Amino acid sequence: MTKTVLILGATGRFGRNAAEQYRAAGWTVKAFDRGRDSLNIAAQGVDVIVNGWNPAYPDWAKSVPGLHAQVIEAARLSNATVIVPGNVYVFGADTPAPWSEARPHKAQNPLGRIRIEMERAYAASGVRTIILRAGDFIDTQASGNWFDMIMAKKLSSGRFVYPGDPSIDHSWAYLPDLCRAAVQLAEMRYDLPRFCDVPFPGYTASGLELAQHLSVLLGRDVAIKRMNWLPIKILQPVWPMARCLVEMSYLWRTAHSLDGTRFHELLPEFQETPVEQALASAIPASLLRDQVNPNQAVAAGT
Repeated sequence: MTKTVLILGATGRFGRNAAEQYRAAGWTVKAFDRGRDSLNIAAQGVDVIVNGWNPAYPDWAKSVPGLHAQVIEAARLSNATVIVPGNVYVFGADTPAPWSEARPHKAQNPLGRIRIEMERAYAASGVRTIILRAGDFIDTQASGNWFDMIMAKKLSSGRFVYPGDPSIDHSWAYLPDLCRAAVQLAEMRYDLPRFCDVPFPGYTASGLELAQHLSVLLGRDVAIKRMNWLPIKILQPVWPMARCLVEMSYLWRTAHSLDGTRFHELLPEFQETPVEQALASAIPASLLRDQVNPNQAVAAGT
């Protein structure tokens, strides 16, 4: 039977990886073009809608409710299942880790509240929805995430720039693995609750642990350099993105992890890519020591 998925935001981090993984699993992939397509028409006949739309932080308040309302309506008309890449913003700094589907959503900051209300809208809609919740992304190419924009920028000089306390746990998700999980959950969607919140355990690793892995990959000592937040704080009055980055900076001071119990109950045979292989595919190949083949990192997760 033909299986068709509509990818919203197919050129973004999650959407690009999702398209690759769905194609690899034999699905027909349709990429939505916001400049040309009608969402309600594009969604007709599809089995799954992957909502990879993610406006810039400063636009969330005005854009997120409307964008997701459009997706809910399209899914209702087409009877499609929606897969949403969830994040950890909903929990708030005072929620004890590990964070699971049973933990209350207590975030009080503006961006966290927007995500809480967005998820509530899906739950109340009756549209079949899978929230696949993950931590910060590790991608196979530079895509504007924390890891490639900030942390790995100075690896060529042996420095790993870390935005917070490098001694505490932080949640990470390797995008090929996360999107492979999205495919497998989509294929069992009718066996899941109509609204299903699935935390993706990914990797729980401190900055120090990541630096150790990178030292192995590079064949040289990698030293941690703490990121200086002062320039970003100074820019808050004139740069809206700076205000948002400072708002979410608590995640770099708050130890957290995602509880994988439900994930492993649903997908007991899922094999994650080893963390060093994931990191090898996320940094320039020229930095890797000779015996490391970064292509193995991508292949291992598929």
